[in-house]
Amino acid sequence: MNHGTLKTALALAVGLLGGCSLIPDYQRPTAPVADSWSSAPVDAQALLPWGRFFKDEQLKGLIGEALANNRDLRVALLNIEKAKAQYRIQRADLLPTVDASVSGTHQRTPADLSTTGRKQTTHSYEAGVGFTSYELDFFGRVRSLSQEALEEYLQTVEAQRSTQISLVAEVANAYYQLQADLQSLALSDQTLESQHQSYLTTRSSYQEDVVSELDLSQAESTVRSAQASQAQYQRLVEQDRNALVLLVGKPLTAEQMAPSASAALALDAALPAGLPSQVLSQRPDILAAEHALKAANANVGAARAAFFPSISLTASAGSASGQLGELFAGGQGAWSFVPSINVPIFNWGRNQANLDVAKVQTSIEVANYQKAIQEAFREVADGLVARGKLDSQVTAQQLLVKANDRSYDLARQRYETGVDTYLNSLDAQRNLFASQQELVGTQLARSQNLIALYKALGGGSE
Repeated sequence: MNHGTLKTALALAVGLLGGCSLIPDYQRPTAPVADSWSSAPVDAQALLPWGRFFKDEQLKGLIGEALANNRDLRVALLNIEKAKAQYRIQRADLLPTVDASVSGTHQRTPADLSTTGRKQTTHSYEAGVGFTSYELDFFGRVRSLSQEALEEYLQTVEAQRSTQISLVAEVANAYYQLQADLQSLALSDQTLESQHQSYLTTRSSYQEDVVSELDLSQAESTVRSAQASQAQYQRLVEQDRNALVLLVGKPLTAEQMAPSASAALALDAALPAGLPSQVLSQRPDILAAEHALKAANANVGAARAAFFPSISLTASAGSASGQLGELFAGGQGAWSFVPSINVPIFNWGRNQANLDVAKVQTSIEVANYQKAIQEAFREVADGLVARGKLDSQVTAQQLLVKANDRSYDLARQRYETGVDTYLNSLDAQRNLFASQQELVGTQLARSQNLIALYKALGGGSE
């Protein structure tokens, strides 16, 4: 076989790649959820990118650095590169691997084994190009495996998107937790200062026999309670900062974790919801589950193809000679063409078992896909239910703080004029502080709910 014959054989082999495919026709499973959320708005819009959804420039800077430095996200990106390389490896099996080789063989044959009755020493040299055991993909086995590898690669891409959205949400939650604890710490500082001044006044009054020892003891207890609260929030603030450093993946400056103005912390509450088919189908975790299902479906095709004969080709063309100096001389051309066919006859049910495994795996991936949709639907439904209630709760809590503040002012005035006891003033102050702390917690819960809803709806691309 000369070089032209080898090229013809290669062209024939490549032409046979368009054989049949035994991959089952893919049908997207029915989503096992309702057509819409009971509390969803009518209109569906595209989600805002996180850079527009979050208003706080300090938070946006932290998210940007986390996307560049976070180790979990870096692992996800490396998994994409790994899956891409694996797909290229599997894709390469669709075409024959052509190698060039030069070899020499030296052999000595003893006299009693020689056909001439005398010992012989022979030498042979070969140079050529060719391919070995190239499978003609008549029944689509190799293409099915290639399709499976492609879907697995696409699955890792969606997994990386899911990791990125989760990271954005985690950084935002950690940041808002830090800001809430900083607000609570500031309230504790203010309360401690106020109660300390009240204690000094009460102590002076006690020394002048104006108030009882009970009043002095109660004033001191409020100071100790405020000191404990202050220490608690100092600890929480440091822990929040440590959590942010871990998420961002690098040390942070004091300015990057400083308190922000309340206006900067506001989130866009007008989140769209729409129908599940318009929103949930774009969530990366659901897309990843569907790619896993498609990969399992392609593997069924490969398992089916194992029941059919496989045809392999080995071919080479080049020069051969007994003398190295005459290897490329005229008339030294050599070629070989070795087709082979392997017909499965009896393998103790191995092929059928492999097909059964592939089919069961497909059923598993269908269940995983539908479960992912159900979980996503519940996340959005829970977020929508909590959204309106938390808005009402924040409004009510703000009114409660205002009422407690007025009550404390009146109780303090009554005590200072001798109309009422110190205990009533103390209770009013405690109620004010507790309602202020509760307001901070409720505002944090509302922000975290909006972040969770933003994540549940699939996030927005930056």
